[in-house]
Amino acid sequence: MPTLAGKEITHNGLGLMRITGMEGTPDEQAFKVLKTALTAGVNVWNGADFYGPPDNNSLHLMNRYFTAYPEDADKVVLSIKSGLKDMRTFSMDCSAAGLRGFVDNALKVLDGKKNIDIFGCARVDPNVPIEESVKALAELKDEGKIGGIQLTEVNADSIRRAASVAKVDMVEAEVSLWATEVFSNGVAEACAEHDIAIIAHTPLGAGMLTGAIKSVDDLPPNDHHRHFPRFHPDNLAKNRELVEQIEKLASEKGCTPAQLALSWIKAQSKKPGMPLVVPVAGARSESRVLENAKEVELTEEDLKKIGSILDEFLVAGERFPVAAMKLNQY
Repeated sequence: MPTLAGKEITHNGLGLMRITGMEGTPDEQAFKVLKTALTAGVNVWNGADFYGPPDNNSLHLMNRYFTAYPEDADKVVLSIKSGLKDMRTFSMDCSAAGLRGFVDNALKVLDGKKNIDIFGCARVDPNVPIEESVKALAELKDEGKIGGIQLTEVNADSIRRAASVAKVDMVEAEVSLWATEVFSNGVAEACAEHDIAIIAHTPLGAGMLTGAIKSVDDLPPNDHHRHFPRFHPDNLAKNRELVEQIEKLASEKGCTPAQLALSWIKAQSKKPGMPLVVPVAGARSESRVLENAKEVELTEEDLKKIGSILDEFLVAGERFPVAAMKLNQY
């Protein structure tokens, strides 16, 4: 069984953004989702100190959950992204002093209910060399304040530069059937070189790859993905062509499109020269957690079919809006 930050994990993770995001989820329901995830072996939980308002983000949720279920704390690998100084301007502070402040605040909110297994910058700070940020994180790790180091949305060069300073445990990157860049731009290769796991965020294309979104009207009114280029009406209609092909193949396999999409991501780990790749799918219901955790065996023929679909039905639109793309390294 693979490990992350010294703990055994499965190939299934849980994204925490939607639970404390703009839609919000009452604790009674959120706790059921978290408990179901852990029972199903989904023990890589991916959060951030900006997933939700300052007084109710991933850290607050974890405090409340592990207060209710202290026996679960050591079973979970909790990763927390930080370093975002101002969401409105996408400004970062990944200096040594900035990161120390973010970590100290996170520990204060968690109040001893849960250790931070992995911590890192939500993006590379353009004003701070990545070596400086990683050195600061390594010092925090040596002090026992965090258990491991993560990077997010970084290119292969940054991964290698960071790895020359300290052990990097995970790289968080968008990976899905409509975001395959890490397998062609050297990111996956660099991670494999340094035994770094890739944690695949948005593995279902913010719901697009489940087949549930057929027009922008299917997104919640306050969903920030409405502002993402791939969900602009013209692009969304084009991207539905890819999803329709995935739906057909899923039907042939007797599974849901989501299960097919997540199993494709997990299958990448089995390829020669590839690192461990763990999708962290969001869920706000127990049934969705269980659906996402069910792996579908994909044959070589299935993988070839999916490859052909991806070659023929190209994705339209950038992954993020222009302002946010400036902080992504590819």
